[in-house]
Amino acid sequence: MLIREIESFIEEDLGYDDVSCTIVPDMPAEAIIFTKEDCTVAGIEEAASIFHYFGIQAETNFKNGDELKEGDIIFRIRGGAVSILRAERICLNFLGHLSGIATLTRRCTDIVRKYSETTRVACTRKTTPGIRKFEKLAVAAGGGDTHRFNLSDAVMIKDNHIKLMGIEEAIKAARKTSFTRKIEVEVESAEDAVFAAELGIDIIMLDNMKPDDVKKTLLILKEKGFRDSVLIEVSGGISPENLENYAKTGVDIISMGSLIHKSKWIDFSLEIVSPEN
Repeated sequence: MLIREIESFIEEDLGYDDVSCTIVPDMPAEAIIFTKEDCTVAGIEEAASIFHYFGIQAETNFKNGDELKEGDIIFRIRGGAVSILRAERICLNFLGHLSGIATLTRRCTDIVRKYSETTRVACTRKTTPGIRKFEKLAVAAGGGDTHRFNLSDAVMIKDNHIKLMGIEEAIKAARKTSFTRKIEVEVESAEDAVFAAELGIDIIMLDNMKPDDVKKTLLILKEKGFRDSVLIEVSGGISPENLENYAKTGVDIISMGSLIHKSKWIDFSLEIVSPEN
């Protein structure tokens, strides 16, 4: 975590006149952070960076992606009491939010693994402004794929691009950017999927297709000899509740915005255990 990022989080939480933490004597103190529920943990590195900024010694035996049980102590920390109280909420927010994402991602990857060892579960760019990289790294901690971090990572030709330019012209323009970037095209029909494959793109996204339609499209691509030359991604309206049906289709990537925007925060707590004398 960059210092400017940490300082922006601190500015947001402390404000210009911290009257809550400064009423406490600034004495040496010890504390623990523990989980109140089972989870896949994420946010370890972010929390450690914040502790370090405040001059707090933080020790942990865990790393991002580890499975925790209710009551597990994640951090043992030592430092000034005021600093610990100031770091508390920022660290707990990161741990709670990111571990929620990692936990949901792990649940989804476990569902998919029952049917495929190679299908990737990926997130999307539906992220919280300002903390996208942390949310996507939490997906990775849960065993998922981060997909694009931003618009510079790859070219994705979506429905609005196609409405403005058409598939063929959009692909021609995309190829002019750089040989290093993959090109992905979003389609809504088997016909458009075949057309995109004929144009030699790298990835086809089947958008908002039902599982049966996905299977039919894959069969058509296979019959025309394109299945092995292009990656197939499905996206749109996929949740843990219907994920199994998509996992059975045999696609290469299942992308889910819900990994981030529908994840449930995990409950963590910081507790002062003893002031040092």
